[in-house]
Amino acid sequence: MFTGLVQQIGHLDSLRGGSGGGSVLRVRCAPWRDGVLAPGESIAVQGCCLTATEIGDDWFDADVLEETLRASALGDLRPGAALNLERALRPCDRLGGHIVQGHVDGTAVLTGRFRAGRDWRLRLECRSDVARYVVRKGSVALDGTSLTVSAVPAAGVFEVCLIPTTWAATSLSERHEGDRINVETDILGRYVESFMSGLFPAQHSPAPPTRPITAELLARAGFNYRQ
Repeated sequence: MFTGLVQQIGHLDSLRGGSGGGSVLRVRCAPWRDGVLAPGESIAVQGCCLTATEIGDDWFDADVLEETLRASALGDLRPGAALNLERALRPCDRLGGHIVQGHVDGTAVLTGRFRAGRDWRLRLECRSDVARYVVRKGSVALDGTSLTVSAVPAAGVFEVCLIPTTWAATSLSERHEGDRINVETDILGRYVESFMSGLFPAQHSPAPPTRPITAELLARAGFNYRQ
């Protein structure tokens, strides 16, 4: 699990085919301040949860599933591209962003980047199956960065705002109009939808009629009702 608070920016060294199929991603990065990266450790790269397989002084390798390449924009990047990096959350850490799994739902296309005083405003378009979980003032992870949705001006369109610190400390400042950005929506909304679909399997049918609240109904439910 992650928080969406980027810890450092690494750079793509290579994305090459693995010996048994799939791909291997090599990332160049500075030494970690909170201890050496260990083989088998989970790390979020551009919002994708990957497992470090081999580690050097200033690099690490991670296997990348074909499903990850299909669902994310990792395959769009070229050597030298900036990469947001975050190590997995420890039980004693503060949850400063929001709950991020590193399971990318899909990508959004950056359609605009605008100055907003000292801040930056990004506008993105995404598929309807992703957009349904993006709500105004809700949380969303873009390339692994925890952000708040500032506006939903149209179906499939949403905006986020970045303070100068976030702009300077993440790879989002290198994204341009037309680029694809990894999107992970808030897991809480998806769980609520799943639970509710279990209660009402026909999601698009009208909700079952409710019974009127009466003194008899309250008594059967355990309430000590008095006239």
